This record gives sequence, structure tokens and C-alpha cells, in this order.
Amino acid sequence: MAAARRRLIAGNWKMNGLVRPGLAELAKLAKSARKPARIAPEILICPPATLLQGFRDALREAGAARRIALGGQDCHSAPSGAHTGDLSAEMLKDAGATYVIVGHSERRANHREDNATVREKAAAAHRAGLVSILCVGETLAERDGGRALVTVETQLRASLPSGVNARNTVVAYEPVWAIGTGRTPTPEDVAAVHGHIRKLLRGALPDAQAVRIIYGGSVKADNAAGLLAIVDVDGALVGGASLTAAEFWPIVQAAL
Repeated sequence: MAAARRRLIAGNWKMNGLVRPGLAELAKLAKSARKPARIAPEILICPPATLLQGFRDALREAGAARRIALGGQDCHSAPSGAHTGDLSAEMLKDAGATYVIVGHSERRANHREDNATVREKAAAAHRAGLVSILCVGETLAERDGGRALVTVETQLRASLPSGVNARNTVVAYEPVWAIGTGRTPTPEDVAAVHGHIRKLLRGALPDAQAVRIIYGGSVKADNAAGLLAIVDVDGALVGGASLTAAEFWPIVQAAL
């Protein structure tokens, strides 16, 4: 990993978390984050939108707002309008978010979001002053068919909006078949995909070497160090293991 790229350990809570237990876990994480004199990796929690404002206030009260960032899990491409049930990037920022995940495989599959939709959402994030975490990744059929790199390249090229740079964009590689299954690609597979993404970014952005590329897909305490040791893996997007401080903090420590 380049010295200029600060590692990012992001927790995606997905559709999990109620106010009282969520605040309790956040308090534990904030307490852990105070222990080292300086936390090298950036810590990010992306809870359900219902918890964002409460989490923002709790982190401020605990004096941990500068050590733990908050993000949304999705956003609409428009700043406002007749879009029942949706949230704009501006709303997420107003509630305390500084990041937002776009193009997660569960959104692409369950909500049929295509690359054009993801690109519009990433552009909306940048419009609102949020950092977009742009997700790409192949299915098991695509991996077994030898199309992993082609799939990731197609998604990345078609999902990047204009104006992308290292300050407003993080790329997350999440092999769909590894999310929540306990399976992870080999280190060689991860290195190949992350290296390919870096190559693609170099061909598109002047500051490509500074863009962080993080890995997601069944990241846990027992495999985090090995994944973070791979060239061009600049952090992790953690799912289930981010729901409790006891499971998430060891992954943060692996990035120190």
C-alpha cells in the first residue's frame, strides 16, 4: 500500500440495528478507539439511515467524532423530489454522514440497479460533498467462467462519474459469491483484481495512485491481517463482523 493512502476500515451494518443496542455497540467502539494514541486506519460505520443522526450526536458527546466517521448505505441520485422511501445524498450529509456506499451487489441484484444508476448515485454523492464507496464484483458464475476481471472492468468503467478523484471516491471490490458466505478468494485472486482496478484507474485519473481500493466479502478478525497484507488492498468493507465492537475492533487493529 502506498504510504499516502490511509487505510479505511468500513462497517456496513446493512438492515441491522435498533437505537438502544446500536448506541451501546457504538459506545464500545468509541471507547476502544480512544486507547491508542493515534489510530492509523480511518474507521467508518455505515448504519441504517434511522440511526445516523443519533450516532452522530453520540460520537460528538463521546468526543469520538474525529476518530469514527459515519456513512450511508445508499442514496437517490436526485437532491429532492417525489421519491417515496428514498433518501438523497444531501439528507445523509445533513444527518451526519461523510461517506455513502453506492453500487453494492445487494443493491445491484435486489433492486436491479445497473451501472448507469450507480454512476448517477456516485455523482450525487460528490454533489453533496460525500465520499462515494463504489462497489464492484463478480458472481460465482462469472468467476468460474473466467470473467471476473472483465466483469469488474465493465462495472468500474461504466459506474465512475466525471470528476472522480482520490478525495471523493473509494473503490470497493466485493466478489458477490464471498459476501456473507464465509468464503474468500485466494490472496492471488484478490491481488489480481485489485491490481487490475489500479491499472484501470491509472488510465482514467491523474491521481489514481492515491485512490483507495478496499476489499469486502466475509472479512473477519481471523482473515483481516492476511487480506490487508495484499498489495493494493487499502482497507476493508466489513459486513456482519462490524455489528459488534468485539468483532469489529480486531479488524481495525489488523490495519494498524
